[in-house]
Amino acid sequence: MAGNPERRAALVDAGVEVLAREGARGLTFRAVDAEAGVPVGTASNYFTSRDDLLRQIDTRLHVRLAPNPEVLAELMARPKDRTLVAAFMHDLMARATGDRTGYLALLELRLEATRRPELRASYTKSVRADLEEGIRFHREAGLPGGDETVTVLYLAVLGLLLEHLTLPGVLEGVLPGVGVPDGLVERIVETIVPGGGGSR
Repeated sequence: MAGNPERRAALVDAGVEVLAREGARGLTFRAVDAEAGVPVGTASNYFTSRDDLLRQIDTRLHVRLAPNPEVLAELMARPKDRTLVAAFMHDLMARATGDRTGYLALLELRLEATRRPELRASYTKSVRADLEEGIRFHREAGLPGGDETVTVLYLAVLGLLLEHLTLPGVLEGVLPGVGVPDGLVERIVETIVPGGGGSR
């Protein structure tokens, strides 16, 4: 397999674009080569199979959508209360909307995982690890609410992201006077997260 890391990264990012735009059925090595502007056959030199490419896209998206360490450090200097939880959720929404293509590719990975047992196993492990990391972070940061709070918050924000990035018209005006997505983020946090600090 070819070993140029910069070329590999460019091909994976091209795969993200193809996956988000055309879905998993359109994710072929030829389509990735065309998106990356490289000669036909290049992607096949970097990935052993389509599943290998999908796994590397998953890994790459975790990097692309990860929190900015400087933003994280600034947020962690604030009081550990419900307002901080809301700030974390706003940051998550900003990252997902800022890299809409990346988040749509993640959704396509979810759909493809329902059809491919090997991908389902690896992707389930990846997403579960993210959830467990979120629970650990919340607990160790001393944020209000416990593991159940984080799990319900995860489910609510996941639903908001899904609607906002795919069918935004569904949410517009559903709660009069509540903006999408920021106002809904605030309502989700107010509804789920206890008002004080510490876990319960």
